[in-house]
Formats: sequence, structure tokens, C-alpha cells
Amino acid sequence: MSFMPGFDPRWANVPDYILGITKDIWEDRGIHTLHDYYGPDLVVRSPASVIKGNAGIIAATQATLAEFPNRELLGEDVIWCPTGEDSFLSSHRLYCTATHEGAGMYGAPTGHKLAYRILADCWCRENGVQDEWLVRDQGAIVRQMGQDVVTWTRDLIAREGGPDACVKPMTPATDLPGPYSGKGNDSEWGEKLADILTRMASAEMSIVPTEYDRAAELAYPGNVDGVGHQDADRFWMSLHAAFPNAAFSIDHAVGMDDPLSPPRAAVRWSLHGAHAGWGMFGTPTQAEVYIMGITHAEFGPYGVRREWTLIDETAIWKQILLGTGDL
Repeated sequence: MSFMPGFDPRWANVPDYILGITKDIWEDRGIHTLHDYYGPDLVVRSPASVIKGNAGIIAATQATLAEFPNRELLGEDVIWCPTGEDSFLSSHRLYCTATHEGAGMYGAPTGHKLAYRILADCWCRENGVQDEWLVRDQGAIVRQMGQDVVTWTRDLIAREGGPDACVKPMTPATDLPGPYSGKGNDSEWGEKLADILTRMASAEMSIVPTEYDRAAELAYPGNVDGVGHQDADRFWMSLHAAFPNAAFSIDHAVGMDDPLSPPRAAVRWSLHGAHAGWGMFGTPTQAEVYIMGITHAEFGPYGVRREWTLIDETAIWKQILLGTGDL
């Protein structure tokens, strides 16, 4: 019997399904299974682009595997909630390894070995992903290629045909509607993580020593690992300092408390406003920027024990460069 109506009985539960279809598509080369696992009108939103329909997704998958043929996607966690009797929303954390062995969007093959994370929210029904939000640690990939993030992004705009023709990053103007409009579940852990993120966005950085374990393990964009209060403060202060008047929004929050796992949460959030302050992105440019971020966290007896947050630095720099004309 299927774990949920409409899903193949092959899958035992939601994590089994999410981890299983990821392996089928990428590592087992079942790219054709995208016709089964992805809805025909699926919208995949990443900070770098908004893609609708299976044809574009299949093409992008083939291009990625041609450039990184030994790519592995190791599923670290699946945080999820039911959204009805026949559907669910999963937030999936992947640790990816790959070798740059083919030509592609990152240029001629370099042989560099990469390690980076992806966080993806997928709404699933009828044995397929019907709506998706995904953040890839592009900054980590570019740096491990030995390149400067700003220079690479400027070159990407040129390779894509210049400012008028290039692929436009995700913003409210380029986003497309999908079938899922839920906001998550009512778990205390999702609400707690959402509250922490909202208060930091409101400049209440004093919350870090009260809500984070002193030895919290932290993973931030650029494949940066940190430990403790100072590293958490450094990342979040630097991000919000760059966009001091931006509107912060909690777009989705899920919490779980399972046997054999610590209480944990997944929150998708956004930041929208002017690059008006000194911080993570250098000299203020006043460019309008939209940031989609995803944060996963595990809680222990002294607060946040582990945190993983991703934004796409290259998509932010692309908006800054296009906004200022610094090409």
C-alpha cells in the first residue's frame, strides 16, 4: 500500500520518496523519469531563474550532468509536512560532490573537485513534484573553481547575451504562480525558527546569545562553516547590514519532532529592498535586490544546535550589476 494516495507503493514514506527520486534522476541517470516525477507545468524557482515546464528542466539537468558527470547528491535531511490527505511539502537538504569534467556554464573543464549544498522546497502530489523553490550554493561552486564571484557573474551576463538578453534572476516581477500557496504547519519549532530569523532581520541581534547554543554548528553560503555566537552574528549582521531597509518575509515554515532526531525546522524566507548599506556586498549601490533564502535548524537543550542557511550570492550580484550597469 502506498504511503499516501496517488504515490507509487515503491516508496515507504516521504523521505524515502524524496531521496529516492533524487537518486533516480541524477545518480542513476534516469533523466527520462522527470516526465513521471515532475508535473508538466511545474515551476522551479531558484534565485538565478524561474523555469516552467519539464522541457527546460530536462535540458538543464542534462547540461549539469555533462559538466559534472560524477555528481553525487547526498541527502542530509528531509523536513516535511502533509498539506492534505494526498500531498505534502518537503524541504530537502543535499550535500553535493562533483568534479568539473565537462564544458558548460562554468567554462572549460578544470578538473576541480567541488563540495556544496542545496536546499529545496518541493510540493508533491500524484507521485510528482508540482511546485519547487531551490537555493544552490553558487558562491561555493564559483570559488572552488578558483574564480571571483563578482567577476564570474559579470562574465556570465556577457555570455548570456548582455543585460537585455541574459537570464533574469528570480524577483516578484519574474516569479510565476504555482499550485501551492500554503505557509507550512503549526509546529512550535517552525514558529520558533521563524521568530528568530524575523527578530534578527529587525536588528535584534541580541537574540543570538539567548537562542543559539554557544557551540552551535553553522553552515553558511560559500561553503563556510562556523561555530558559536560570533559566527552566527557575523553572517546575519553582514547580510542585514547590506539591506538595512529591506522588507523581510517568512514565506514558509515547517517544524518536526521525530523519534531518533532532534526537533528541527525548515524556513523559506525572502528579503526585498535596496542595497543601501555596507555589509556582505561591499559598497552600497542602491540597486534593488530580491533574495530568496532557506534555513534549516536543529534544536538542543540550549537553543539552536545546528543551522544551515543558503542564499545565492551570484544571483544577488547579478541584480546589483544589472541595476548599476557596472558591466
